[in-house]
Amino acid sequence: MIGLSAQLVVLAVLAATVGLDGAGWLVGTGYAVVTCLALSRGLHRAGASRLGPADRVTLTRAVLVGAVTALVADSFGRTAPVGLLVAVSAVALLLDAVDGQVARHTGTVSALGARFDMEVDAFLILVLSVHVAPVAGDWVLAIGVMRYAFVAASAVLPWLGGSLPPRFWRKVVAAAQGVLLAVAAAGVLPDPWTTLVLVVALALLVESFGRDVAWLWRRRPVSRRALPMPPAPVRNAPPVPAPVSGPVALPTLLPVVAPSTVALPPMLPVPAPARAMAARSGGTVHSDWRL
Repeated sequence: MIGLSAQLVVLAVLAATVGLDGAGWLVGTGYAVVTCLALSRGLHRAGASRLGPADRVTLTRAVLVGAVTALVADSFGRTAPVGLLVAVSAVALLLDAVDGQVARHTGTVSALGARFDMEVDAFLILVLSVHVAPVAGDWVLAIGVMRYAFVAASAVLPWLGGSLPPRFWRKVVAAAQGVLLAVAAAGVLPDPWTTLVLVVALALLVESFGRDVAWLWRRRPVSRRALPMPPAPVRNAPPVPAPVSGPVALPTLLPVVAPSTVALPPMLPVPAPARAMAARSGGTVHSDWRL
């Protein structure tokens, strides 16, 4: 709510100094309301009750971007104060290097702050490209729309929504977009040089986005259904023997011992049976231990 109130105060100051018609008021107020709602939702989802020190710096940048947005919307009906527009954009770009340092020094780095900072940067680039496009050509809009086209494509291709590793060059390219667009908006260079500056800005952006897309493509999750199934290995079944009608000689599994009479020597001397025992047993004596 403080940011929304500050945005309305800035719009009132612009209306009192350089003038602001209905389009500027409408677009500037709409931008402030959408920013307030989006930031409130982000705080709720993050479970935070208020903004951190770095987030307040980013909110100040967002208010300045709202002023640039109102001036650009007002420029379609009359000549815009280019000096003021470029000066406000330059301050917003300079503060982009402050909020990150504040977050690191205060230990308040968060995903919400990083997302808030990125959205403010992207919208400033979009607004500046809209301001430059009538003079340099509609192709300049590709600079401001590219980030939003990437987000829209990620809704169709989920692998584009993967997490990217931090890369310093990406931050350099993002900062260069705002600086080069501000230089083009200032009109201090001849038209060919202005066109060259914008071409360089677009080329840097394409290279940065192209590298990220290639990185995400190489690491995209591949569905198992998309993989070709390897052919099943062919196993030769053992041959089935044909039925035999005649007799078959089977090999002897165990050796067969022919019966023979073996005379075993007596293990212990056996005394001659007494006559009375021999008579009772039929002339033979049986032992349990000798068979």
